[in-house]
Amino acid sequence: MRLTKTLLLAVLAVLALLLVAAAPAFARGKMDQLQANQYAWSGAIRWGDFEGALSLIEPGYREAHPVSDLELKRYEQVQITAYRERNSSADKKGGIALRDIEIGVVNRHTQAERTVRYREEWRWDEASKNWWLVSGMPDLWDGE
Repeated sequence: MRLTKTLLLAVLAVLALLLVAAAPAFARGKMDQLQANQYAWSGAIRWGDFEGALSLIEPGYREAHPVSDLELKRYEQVQITAYRERNSSADKKGGIALRDIEIGVVNRHTQAERTVRYREEWRWDEASKNWWLVSGMPDLWDGE
């Protein structure tokens, strides 16, 4: 009886250690996924795949702020020349991440180049186990 109790306590201790060891790995996995989504977003914007970029915007935000066909046509009128991260931060719980971005934009018709600043806000969705952008598409015409 005593041996069974000792064995049970040992098994519980090992399980507790495994849970403690797994927590940072889960957090790392979450941060790795954030980096992957941010990389996919910046790549889509850099290459002018604005429709593809829309797939990384949180579905509820997309529904509340739909991008019209006319707006997508405006995005086709620009060429992205640079996409630079200037600053980034994440909360301690890992549920919100911010990135300040500087985007180089050339108007395809006038060949005029300008720089636009944009702040990405990413939120972790526990239900879908995914990071979603909740700041919408960058306003490439800010100040025009």
